[in-house]
Amino acid sequence: MIAGASLGWWVGFHVAVVALLVADWFMPGRRNESKHMHAFAWIGTGVMVLAAATFGCWVAYAHGRQAALEFAAGYTVETSLSIDNLFIFMVLFQGFRIGVRRQHRALLWGVAGAVVLRGVFIALGVSLLQRFEWITYVFGAFLLYAAFRLFAGSSAKSAIPEWIRKMQPAKGSLLPVILAVEFTDVIFATDSIPAVLAVTHNPFVAYTSNIAAVLGLRSLYFALAGLLDRIKYLHYGLGALLAFIAIKMLGVRWFDIPITISLVVIGVILAVCAVASALNTGMRDQGTGISK
Repeated sequence: MIAGASLGWWVGFHVAVVALLVADWFMPGRRNESKHMHAFAWIGTGVMVLAAATFGCWVAYAHGRQAALEFAAGYTVETSLSIDNLFIFMVLFQGFRIGVRRQHRALLWGVAGAVVLRGVFIALGVSLLQRFEWITYVFGAFLLYAAFRLFAGSSAKSAIPEWIRKMQPAKGSLLPVILAVEFTDVIFATDSIPAVLAVTHNPFVAYTSNIAAVLGLRSLYFALAGLLDRIKYLHYGLGALLAFIAIKMLGVRWFDIPITISLVVIGVILAVCAVASALNTGMRDQGTGISK
């Protein structure tokens, strides 16, 4: 066993990751700004979600129900918190004046790099939790601060550092854009990785759920590109999510919240956020006289 799973599981998972990245590279609509690009983005997102669900079933078969539920919770948490990354990608591409076609390439390389960096961060996080139990409280306090930062801001974009907004356009090369994507992903991983480690201490489950969520970011970005500014209460939902996970970490000595309850709470928070944002958007459209 290596960090919670056999060598075959580790190799098989990474073979699947490489296969999905290659398939993503050749996906129709990636190379050109066609009218079907938005539809292909939703298809790509669906494929990634289906792949994650299939892997979750495989985890349930080989490692049991608890591990599968932890995978589902980790995947949901990471996907939810990664929406912040989508806002950052939008700001970066606008600042660098990168067209849609080059955005595909930059995001694909960015996701590939994020797979490696997330693995390093999770390995360090799990190692710290195993050796120093008090690190749990440090992570919990950090997540509470991150939740406060989101609640205090007027939108999820307010959490984006000012220096990112002031970035100058790249002159032909995508390397500065890819490096910026990687660097900002590392910044926001300081929120999401402790959150995933609050759900599971199994290194294999934490890593695979995190990477499965990151793999879907590129397609999700293009699927939601036109909707991100309309999710008005997103930062409140993410703030509540981080606050709940922080309480779960800080109170681990006194109470243990079952993974099934955690999944329900996460689902309710995200559902309330989505419904409230949709209602607000509908009322705003009616107030401005916009008709379908």
